[in-house]
Amino acid sequence: MPGRKLNIPRGYRSAVGPFSVRCGRSAGSAGAYGGSVRFSISIPQFVSDGFDDTGMKSYLARAEELGFEGGWTMEQIVGNSTAIAPLQLLSYAAACTTRLRLGVAVLITSLHDPLQLAAAITAVDHLSHGRLDVGVGHGGKRRPFAAFGVAPETFISYFTEGIELMKAAWSDEPTVTFHGQFRDVDGLAIQPKPVQRPHPPLWIGGTAPKALARGVWMADAFLGAGASTTATFAEAVKTVRRELDEEGKDATRFTIGKRVYLMIDDDADRARQRVLDGLHRIYDDIRGIEDVPVSGTPDDVARGLREVMDAGAEMILLNPVGATVAEDREQMERLAAEVLPQLR
Repeated sequence: MPGRKLNIPRGYRSAVGPFSVRCGRSAGSAGAYGGSVRFSISIPQFVSDGFDDTGMKSYLARAEELGFEGGWTMEQIVGNSTAIAPLQLLSYAAACTTRLRLGVAVLITSLHDPLQLAAAITAVDHLSHGRLDVGVGHGGKRRPFAAFGVAPETFISYFTEGIELMKAAWSDEPTVTFHGQFRDVDGLAIQPKPVQRPHPPLWIGGTAPKALARGVWMADAFLGAGASTTATFAEAVKTVRRELDEEGKDATRFTIGKRVYLMIDDDADRARQRVLDGLHRIYDDIRGIEDVPVSGTPDDVARGLREVMDAGAEMILLNPVGATVAEDREQMERLAAEVLPQLR
């Protein structure tokens, strides 16, 4: 593996417990179905018509009432998407919730200053009283690295070193000394430290074997991208499990999840069109995106989610792709009432 061997954490101390899951849920709750599989929900981020403060507060409150384990965001730094910045939105969500874990998948850390990003993550972990999950990624070759002062030919090394520097900033050491390829830090005092120790759980994505091996080495969980098919996810899970075994890591403490873009409609053809419209709002015309979503009637969506579970998902991030908070709220209600009970 590149760089120095990291001290991989085996568990976390948090105000809400490690990867907090409410077990023994009452009928109608959405957090735990199908044995150990847990369900989270995406937090609407699009603000093309302005930020819907009332709708967002209602959405977050209802997500907690329905028993979802977490609410997750994504990062779209450049492009035509009107998605609001994820950590800032999670700060807002932290003030509106008390139990819901709050996640972002993924932060394109190669486009951020590692020390500033570490401080921002620490702030959200404090504001949420230790409920934050952080997905990290390098963004792939198509990102405009030069615009952010990163040489395109070194973006993977920059990413790997950045994660190591962030972990150093979160450590219990009173000062940080770090000498890498891109950054030199001597005796820098950094406070405060995150609530969760040694840091919020780090999730990593990817499909290439090298990327997955790197993720097992540096992170605490794997989240299959929403832009990947269930078949691709299944192959990635096999690689992750093999790497966990080779690294000697406890697979029971390394969560495997998948983001699933979806749309429910009593008319399956209309559901398909709605989900594709939503995906093109996020990804423009990325090749192959039409192959990834789950859509159709409640029975169709339950069947698609069962396939993701069978592929190895222990956590599924349900991601409706409506155009408004109200549309995503309607999808969340239907998921809890008509789809998830089928997966018990």
